Amino acid sequence: MNDIDRPERILKEDRIFLDEYLNALLVEKGLSKNTLAAYRRDLLKYMRYMNNGGRGSLQAKASDISAHLAALKAEGLSSRSYSRGLIAIRGYYRYLVRREKIEASPTDTVDMPKAVKGLPEYLSLNEVEALLDAPNTKTPKGLRDKAMLEILYAAGLRVSELVSLKLNDLDLQVGSIKAFGKGGKERLVPIGEISMQWVKEYIDRGRSEILKAGDSPYLFITARSASMTRQNFWTITKKYGQIAGIERVKIKPHILRHSFATHLLERGADLRSLQEMLGHADISATQIYTHVRGELLKRLHKKHHPRG
Repeated sequence: MNDIDRPERILKEDRIFLDEYLNALLVEKGLSKNTLAAYRRDLLKYMRYMNNGGRGSLQAKASDISAHLAALKAEGLSSRSYSRGLIAIRGYYRYLVRREKIEASPTDTVDMPKAVKGLPEYLSLNEVEALLDAPNTKTPKGLRDKAMLEILYAAGLRVSELVSLKLNDLDLQVGSIKAFGKGGKERLVPIGEISMQWVKEYIDRGRSEILKAGDSPYLFITARSASMTRQNFWTITKKYGQIAGIERVKIKPHILRHSFATHLLERGADLRSLQEMLGHADISATQIYTHVRGELLKRLHKKHHPRG
């Protein structure tokens, strides 16, 4: 059990309000399990900080929150994690205000740091081909891994969406898959012929061999008949990145989603269509890829223009 999860570390009153707040987020906003888990971790850290000082979260002042966040930043907390932690704490206190447990939120005078967004890393077409060609498709697991990588790049899925795919989410006749994004929002995403061929190959030759006598509704499974986990697939992707000899960037599953988006924009896809395929609720999340394309054009200009 993680130290921050030990019951004696958190006051009973704080744990009750935390559970109520997370349940409210689930019901009212339909946040994903991963987002709720991140909020829970951030709030438990904060509550432990307060409890170690002999007080509960209801007795907090703005200076307490600033001191807590400053301590985390001193430990190497990224600006993104800092912002997420403050968002979680703000939401918690606004919930307490609505419940009339406190009169005002102590976060009202705590400033949100300016977001510093780095451009998402992505692979070149040659690097994508090398990564997709890395699995040994003569083995059942290699076929599975090949099909997973092909689908990830063909549809631009999040890893959580990929590993939760079920057999009945796949329509090979139409050439599409049904993905369930953040908050359980459903969308249909087209996939190409090549990825469809590899998925068919995996279902026909690999999946039954992995399952043996077992059964599972999930498309991508392990030898225990369970669905592939995000952590396992992260390890698998990293392995194939090493086999492919890609050293320029750190290989992780999400890089194929970034590559999918970047390559579509480079070839003339419009931003709204890309937003729909990626499952972004707000187009501002999709616009980051226009910056990637801008950086690419700058490099091409510098390399090929006589006055670049």
